[in-house]
Amino acid sequence: MKKTILVTGAAGFIGFHTSKALLDRGDKVVGIDNLNSYYDPKLKLSRLDILKKYRNFKFYKQNIEDGIKIKEKIDVICHLAAQAGVRYSLENPFEYEKSNMLGTLTIFEFARNNKIKTIIYASSSSVYGNEKKVPFKESQKLDSPISLYAATKKANELYAYVYHHLFGINMTGLRFFTVYGPWGRPDMAIFKFTKNIIENKPIDVYNNGKMKRDFTYIDDVVSGILSSIDKGYAFEIFNLGRGKQEELINFIDEIERNVGNKVKRNLLPLQAGDVLETFADTTKARKLLNYKPKTSINEGIKNFVKWYKEYYQNNF
Repeated sequence: MKKTILVTGAAGFIGFHTSKALLDRGDKVVGIDNLNSYYDPKLKLSRLDILKKYRNFKFYKQNIEDGIKIKEKIDVICHLAAQAGVRYSLENPFEYEKSNMLGTLTIFEFARNNKIKTIIYASSSSVYGNEKKVPFKESQKLDSPISLYAATKKANELYAYVYHHLFGINMTGLRFFTVYGPWGRPDMAIFKFTKNIIENKPIDVYNNGKMKRDFTYIDDVVSGILSSIDKGYAFEIFNLGRGKQEELINFIDEIERNVGNKVKRNLLPLQAGDVLETFADTTKARKLLNYKPKTSINEGIKNFVKWYKEYYQNNF
């Protein structure tokens, strides 16, 4: 049965791809986004232009922390809106308290007051901090976040448990692992690297490129989100990663190969708030969500570089 799904952060990277996938399969999507200027709103508006072509899409420009004002009856909430970025949280802590904490609380209260029984919400691999035991399992005890962003995401998981326990709302939290792909955010590493490599400018590489990341392609993540919506478990938390690690330096090599250019690398120390490695144990998601990430780094980077060149050639 087709559902009406409220997607917060619908003009964002993951929110856009999720909304499009839901629309493509026939669901109705009510999207909310404040279109803020954390990065160039032109990119958000370009994503939104694609979604607005669907008859079963309705958009509201709102700040979720100010309260949800919509007319439609909602079956499921997919809460993806958040102030993103680990480094930005060092400079603008109150933006994270407002968007990630108050915003999430507002969404949960909206669900409670409107008798919406299922919420899928975005968490993050950053909640694992610098845990030594890898790959990361959902069952690990997590009390040592190393950025304010990570702390807000862990707090969201605690909020979710309270609302499940007190009000019986089905809550599924998804810990995303370094999601990348076409239409990605300009503050993300792949975006910055690709831009500078194309423009033949030096790139800043932190921790001498020795950081390890579980880079996860957007289509694989969206498949996990849609499965979470369809399953509607009572209370679960899942890792959505590729389940494989890649050294940052190898990731950069692959971008250079796809662009066909090599640039100078400014090797810099590890930045405050950055974790040394991420690595998802996806056993639980594979079992309960039938989650099967299949996009290789080679294919994913190739797709991103192709999109980047086409988008910036056609729009600027």
